[in-house]
Amino acid sequence: GQLVESGGGLVQPGGSLRLSCAASGSIFRLYAVGWYRQAPENQRELVASITRGGSTNYPDFVKGRFTISRDNAKNTVYLQMNSLKPEDTAVYYCNRIPNVEPWGQGTQVTVSS
Repeated sequence: GQLVESGGGLVQPGGSLRLSCAASGSIFRLYAVGWYRQAPENQRELVASITRGGSTNYPDFVKGRFTISRDNAKNTVYLQMNSLKPEDTAVYYCNRIPNVEPWGQGTQVTVSS
């Protein structure tokens, strides 16, 4: 099923945003999902993942600041981002794990004063 990201925007350093990843299709609950980001001139990188059972994993650069969660009844995965930094500025994407093509359009997050 298709995944559609939303919830991005402009926020000041130290602020928070919650991103949503809405999935179509009834098999959503059967697979792991990751949130990724890509800043200009950078490669896409994983920022959070959640298994179908709800286990989560984060790289060190977001650990303690970002929280991924899922609501299988709503076919939605969330990314709560707190204590945002300017270096978190990027387009954020969600995708199944293993990834499938095509990727969605993503949602822009800009952290700036």
